[in-house]
Amino acid sequence: MSKSTISKLSRLGLVKVITNRLSAIGKSSAAPARDLYSYAPNKLAAELHPKVQHLVVKDIKAFSPDMKSIILAPNAAKGTEKLAWFSAGQYLSVVADIEGKPFKRPYSIASSPADTLNGEYMITVKRVGGGIVSQYILDNWTVGTEVTASAPLGDFTYERLRDAATVIGIAGGSGITPFRALAKAIYEGDETCSLVLLYGSRTLKDAVFSDEISAWAAENDKIKLVNVLSDEKAEGCESGFITADLIKKYAPAGDYSIFLCGPQAMYNFADKEIEKLGIRRKFVRHELFGEYFHPEKNEDYTGDINATYTLTVRINGTEHKIPCKADTTLLRAMEAAGLNPPSDCRSGRCGWCHSQLLSGDVYIPASVDGRRAADKIYGYIHPCCSFPLGDVAIDVPTMPVK
Repeated sequence: MSKSTISKLSRLGLVKVITNRLSAIGKSSAAPARDLYSYAPNKLAAELHPKVQHLVVKDIKAFSPDMKSIILAPNAAKGTEKLAWFSAGQYLSVVADIEGKPFKRPYSIASSPADTLNGEYMITVKRVGGGIVSQYILDNWTVGTEVTASAPLGDFTYERLRDAATVIGIAGGSGITPFRALAKAIYEGDETCSLVLLYGSRTLKDAVFSDEISAWAAENDKIKLVNVLSDEKAEGCESGFITADLIKKYAPAGDYSIFLCGPQAMYNFADKEIEKLGIRRKFVRHELFGEYFHPEKNEDYTGDINATYTLTVRINGTEHKIPCKADTTLLRAMEAAGLNPPSDCRSGRCGWCHSQLLSGDVYIPASVDGRRAADKIYGYIHPCCSFPLGDVAIDVPTMPVK
């Protein structure tokens, strides 16, 4: 068969297809197209992944003036009828309006996924030195305060195809919150893994949620809590710090995953101990807190930590010049200037603050540098974990309203 014959048949086939399509269109209804969200799959997707959740403070449990658990419920008056489901270990990006400037912070959800069916999220807020948002929430939020938050976000979750059947949880301070969610989900039958939780605290009094988790453990052999106290000795508790030997003492035979959540100092110590165990990298997972990293404590930091530089920001079609201290991330400097930059995880992982570095140099701690290889080649950074080494200019993309 010649090429011309094939070409002719192809054209005839195309004409037939077009004719059939036009005929089908002509027979279609003239009624307006249905709203996309009237279809069940789209409606479900919108419920699971809303662009924004309007919440209200339902209750507050104070452990101390510096640490409180806050119960959040849907704010139907603002359009949120029910809460989005989540996986234990995820967080909410919460907005606090402070002196007319919006500040976002991620807070791990401490309640279990099943609690959303009762219309409740629980976050636990601990006062952080220099923490503008934590101080504002603890001192100002009361029952009835209206709150804007994201959908549940993050990947600090158990995945049976990736993780081992047993999770060794290493928690420090308020880093207990995602593990409380996981323990309760296991207790309620919504997670299949086993959890051995090594919870580091100064004293037993500081180990919030220990009583609850211990009670769940007493009824479910998939949960085990080990309190590790650095500043006192107590019956039934380990003393000192969470070392490789302590992990081996409570770890099962065979593979296990290690999940860590806590302050950077804990990571610096625990990561060195975990290296001694020879665990495959895929079995070690961190919930990161990049913005509280102190760059001057890292050996490869070469900047002047006491300097203040000029940060030029292109955002929403406007250019701004603002001050940025060397010990402050570009993201926090933009927030302080009221620019309302996009952010979610604040740890270099989610990419929501992804911006182009136009000029200047920044320091990015290797432990929180979640950029792709292409980002490094073409000059993109995450302002949430980037510190200025001199005057810097960045282009922050306009993000959709969340």
